[in-house]
Amino acid sequence: MNTIRLLQEINFKTALSGGPGGQHVNKTETKVILEWDVFTSEAISVEEKERLQHKLKNNITKEGVFQMNSAQTRSQHKNKKLVIERFLHLIEASLQQKKKRKPTKPSKSAKLKRLKKKKLHSEKKVNRKKPLL
Repeated sequence: MNTIRLLQEINFKTALSGGPGGQHVNKTETKVILEWDVFTSEAISVEEKERLQHKLKNNITKEGVFQMNSAQTRSQHKNKKLVIERFLHLIEASLQQKKKRKPTKPSKSAKLKRLKKKKLHSEKKVNRKKPLL
């Protein structure tokens, strides 16, 4: 993944956002909406596009545009910085492949240890019973 190229393909939009700020929030656009066209991107390979499409299907529109927004602060610049950081982290995390699990078996000593513990537990329970007369 080419991060610099990825950042060049991003488009930003602004919108009015709610939250703290008093009357000022009603007249300034501090909410930042990040848009990135996944299908036409040249920063990632075809395999990576398919993986992203599968993992981020809730954030990708039918046209193949990935959207994310931030309205946490009153500053448009801070919101832009936050949304870029979240975007890069999300893309990086989504492109990582999970390691395949190697099936293993418990060792002989682990089996014996388990059986010994089981036996002790059973004896403890038996000792709690009333004796037969």
